[in-house]
Amino acid sequence: MLSRRVANDEPDLLELLTDVLALGETVAWGIDLADGGAALAIAVLVNHAQPVHYISGRAIHRASESYRGEGKTDARDAAVIADQVRIRRDLHPLRVGDDTVTDLKILTGRRADLVADRTRTINRLRAQLSGIFPGLERALDLTNTGPLVLLTGYQTPAALRRVGKKRLETWLRNRKVLRADRLAETALDAAARQHTSLPGEKLTAQMVHTLAAEVLALSQQVTEVDKAIEARFRDHRDFAVITSMPGMDIILGAEFLAATGGDMTAFGTADRLAGFGGVAPVPRDSGKISGNLRRPRRYNRRLQRVFYISALFSIRHCDDSRRFYERKRAEGKRHIQAVLALARRRVNVLWALLRDGRAYEPLPPTPLAA
Repeated sequence: MLSRRVANDEPDLLELLTDVLALGETVAWGIDLADGGAALAIAVLVNHAQPVHYISGRAIHRASESYRGEGKTDARDAAVIADQVRIRRDLHPLRVGDDTVTDLKILTGRRADLVADRTRTINRLRAQLSGIFPGLERALDLTNTGPLVLLTGYQTPAALRRVGKKRLETWLRNRKVLRADRLAETALDAAARQHTSLPGEKLTAQMVHTLAAEVLALSQQVTEVDKAIEARFRDHRDFAVITSMPGMDIILGAEFLAATGGDMTAFGTADRLAGFGGVAPVPRDSGKISGNLRRPRRYNRRLQRVFYISALFSIRHCDDSRRFYERKRAEGKRHIQAVLALARRRVNVLWALLRDGRAYEPLPPTPLAA
């Protein structure tokens, strides 16, 4: 009934809305993006009380195989999206999230980018350092600030031997490095075991200096983003509820809100939330074969990481979680299976807490029978 290209601009979107509404009284909108470049279109539609449904790109790709023709164009994809929204009743409705959740999505996404950049830079730093000073690379933990500060000043065995332990220790202390004496001793021990100067040492040492400074700068940016995340997360109505769960710290709680949108009514049940987070097994039955379960393939990997990591932390700090994990291990489950089982159980608990608006309270210890 209508097919045309529309610019991602508010006047053009409003004109499209007017033209579509003129075609009929009942209209449903479908879109294969939930944020990013589609944010303006979604906001315009929602602000005009239009029902908007999300259908994933993978679902569109699979559905298009059942339509005539093999070509792929934007117009054909739009037609497939429109037809799927028309016939399906299981699509997720999109809503405009509150400002706090939107800010947390932006901040946690930025944090993920910074952490990934820092990891890549550390890996490059290790590769460069091992090319001229493998003993020092092996001895230092380059995820800590002290070794990185050391590498901004000294990168070769000869340079470390020249400065000596006392002067190196003083140099590190002036830069507020913790346990400067131990770090200086470790570096001088590594320098004492290598007296060979390797090819390209001078240029590589400059690269090591630059990369170490980049890692420090990225770590500082991560710290600043963490502070911004905490400040914004504290403004959310469910902050106290989410952080009361054992293992759910500030960053994981913020990532939970960013991944789910903070609206549990969009999922309906704890089972659907667990399925969206990839911690609920799915059946794989056929004919007379039943009871088979397998790991899901389509789920939000960011949310699964939140559930899994928080379950790991809870094993260390929560007696109830540790007992559940140990029971699953005693039943013969592997470590990952036991942690996933715990994560699945914790989804039910978190769901109930958010539903009731109350904080987590540990179960009282069960008295031993006489």
